[in-house]
Order: sequence, then C-alpha cells, then structure tokens
Amino acid sequence: MKRHLNTLFVTTQDTWLSKEGECVELSLDRKTLGKIPLHTLQSIVCFGHVSCSQYLLEHCARLGVSVTWFTEYGRFMAAMQGPTTGNVLLRRAQYRLADSAQSSADLARFFIIGKIANCRTVLLRQARSTEDSYLEEASAKLKSILQRLSRPHNLDTVRGMEGEAAHIYFEAFPLLIKKDYRASIRFEGRSRKPPLDEMNCLLSFFYALLANDIKSALEGVGLDPAVGFLHRERPGRPSLALDGMEEFRPYLADRLALTLVNRQQITASDFIRTEVGGFRLKDKARKTLLTAWQERKREEVEHPFLKEKMTVGMLLHMQARLLARYVRGDMDAYPPFAMR
Repeated sequence: MKRHLNTLFVTTQDTWLSKEGECVELSLDRKTLGKIPLHTLQSIVCFGHVSCSQYLLEHCARLGVSVTWFTEYGRFMAAMQGPTTGNVLLRRAQYRLADSAQSSADLARFFIIGKIANCRTVLLRQARSTEDSYLEEASAKLKSILQRLSRPHNLDTVRGMEGEAAHIYFEAFPLLIKKDYRASIRFEGRSRKPPLDEMNCLLSFFYALLANDIKSALEGVGLDPAVGFLHRERPGRPSLALDGMEEFRPYLADRLALTLVNRQQITASDFIRTEVGGFRLKDKARKTLLTAWQERKREEVEHPFLKEKMTVGMLLHMQARLLARYVRGDMDAYPPFAMR
C-alpha cells in the first residue's frame, strides 16, 4: 500500500478494501492494514488480486474517486468512474495541446530532455569503470544538446536534436558491452523489423514490453494513448505511449539488456538467425527476459522529482499522472523522468 499524488496504490495480493465510516479500510487475512479518509483521495489503483466491497465502490462513485484495476504485471483491465468524470475534459485538453504546434513541441522537448539525460547517465556509469575516453566525450556531446534543449524550439528542431543525440548514444553503445562478449553479442547500429544483430533483438523485445506498460499507465489515468505530441497520430499506433517511452528506454530497457548480457544471463546461444537475416529469441530466452523485466519492475528506487520511494514499475504510473496534471493545467511544466 502506497500513497502518491492523492492516489492509493494497492499492490499486496489478496488485499480486501471496504468502507469504514468515511474511510477506505485495507485488510489482509482479516487483519487491518490501515485506514485512509476517502476525502483525501482522487483515485484508488489496484494491481492483481485486490477486491473491493460494493459499498466502497458506491461511495467512491458518489465522491468522484476513481477506481482502476490492472493485472499484477501492470496491464490495464478496467476503470470505474462516478456519474461525472474528468476524463472527457482531460482528453479534450490533450487534443487541444496536440493540435497546437508549440504545445506539442514543448511536451516533445520535455520527453527528449528526459531521454537524453538518462542516455547520458548510462554512458557515464560505464565511463567510471573503463579507460575508454569516448564514453566521456559522448556524454559531453549529449550534455551540450541538453543545454540547447533548455529553451523552446519548434517540433522539427526538437526531433532533429533527438536524432543527433540518438546517433551519439548508439555509436557509443557497443562500448557498454564487456569486451569479452562483443564478438558474440553484437551491436552494429540500431536496427529493427527485423533486428539485424543480437543486441538489437534484445532492445526490440524490451521496447515492446515498455510500450505496453506505458500504454496501460496512460489508460489508467484517462489519457488517450493514441494521441501523442512527439509522435503524431497514425492508425493503430499508440503515439502517446511512444512519447512516454522515450525517457524510460535508456533507464529501464537499455540498462536491463546490458546487465543480462554482461552477466552472461543471455548469450549468443539464445538467438536464432531468421531466413531474412534478422534475429529472434528462443522461447527459453524469452522467458528469461520476461522474468528479468518483472523483477526489475519490483525493485525500489526514489522518484527524482517527487523524492518518494516506489517500485520501478510504479515510476511509469507516476509519470502518467504527472503528465495528466500538466495536460489539465495543474502544473506549469511536465517534469521529465531523469535519474541521477
């Protein structure tokens, strides 16, 4: 049980939520875990096997407290709102921002600032344990781009700087793989559909998982995952989920892929070469990656903006809620996720 941003997050399996006076009471095995006044909450978010009494749900509906359900692994399932809901107003505000060239550019800039800052952190951490000066040089170049992004630009300029930063980062990326494993787990520049080497295969797999988790977090707060700012609408594409992924790609997906390779939990034997020259994962390797992903999401860290401890998986939901606050006009700027 955690409270962040006027939201109660319930992650303990088999927890029972009921109404006790004007409070929500949480119990497990008939033992009370705690009570929280409902008037202090805007929403309740349940993960996995968490049950709510009918009386509590009715009271939440009257008070306008939303209740949202996710699977234990973070996939959005359903949401309950009262007779009046802010989701319509939130989405109208989202669509207005998306229709504005400057508002779209501003939000895109925030996402890319988070992405580049986290790319730089990944490079600097490795630079401390190696004598290769190129990592520090690449980090310095990324810092220069971040400084340029500190002021507003149009969307094309933001995209151009993102492309420049991605080129610098991925050019240095092979140096993040231990020397002994670079011949067997290759990275020859970013490629996808199909991934043309082993590391790209890992990255594509983790990016797909991340996109799904971000999409669920956005659905949970009432934002439309299909309408983005950096990525524009395209039939069948969750553009806002792709936007939200940017700041988490290096921190969550890239670092986890590198960890698994450098610890030899994933080796060249875990891949199959396809007829078209790409690579795909064997079934056993896919299970290894899924397990590692869920374990990583359960690790606890401090949110750099909120200064509160939470699981890595919860970070995605926090950023979605911060984004919703910005879209509603409750915040002057969206705080991009950037770990130190």
